[in-house]
Amino acid sequence: MTDEAWAGLHGDLLAAKALVYDPAGFACSPPVPEPESAAYAACGFTLDGRSVRFRAARTTPARAGQFVTLWQRSEAGPIRPFDAADAVDLFVVGCRDGEGFGQFVFPRETLRDHGIVSSGGSGGRRGFRVYPPWAAPTGPAARRTQAWQVRHFLGLGDGGGLADPARARALYHP
Repeated sequence: MTDEAWAGLHGDLLAAKALVYDPAGFACSPPVPEPESAAYAACGFTLDGRSVRFRAARTTPARAGQFVTLWQRSEAGPIRPFDAADAVDLFVVGCRDGEGFGQFVFPRETLRDHGIVSSGGSGGRRGFRVYPPWAAPTGPAARRTQAWQVRHFLGLGDGGGLADPARARALYHP
């Protein structure tokens, strides 16, 4: 994996490479940008043979947490949620704001179980909110969502220190 293959990619993905993937010795393929979701720094790559889709979440005004899209174009043309049958093992969502920095590492099955990834072409969502540990959601549904999401969160601090290698391995190799 050469640094040239990573040139020009989103800062959160570059930080993940420097703070997680390289120190942990993960084997990564060069990321392939997904132009239709460029606003969320969408790209795909493999990590230790597992298929990964990366997105960077965005802060939105007036609501706790951050928003991220998670869709792909169907063979027929319209966009659709990812499906449990799709060849994606992990969905990684980078989160950064004035309060903190880190990433969620969601196994496909977890997002299926929470109705974000469809199953058999039924259900699923094209976008959802993520609530990193520093977010303070006020509604009960948002607090429940945060409770299951933080189990999949890898803190990266202010970007200046390495991630906890044991936590990284547990999240990327569930």
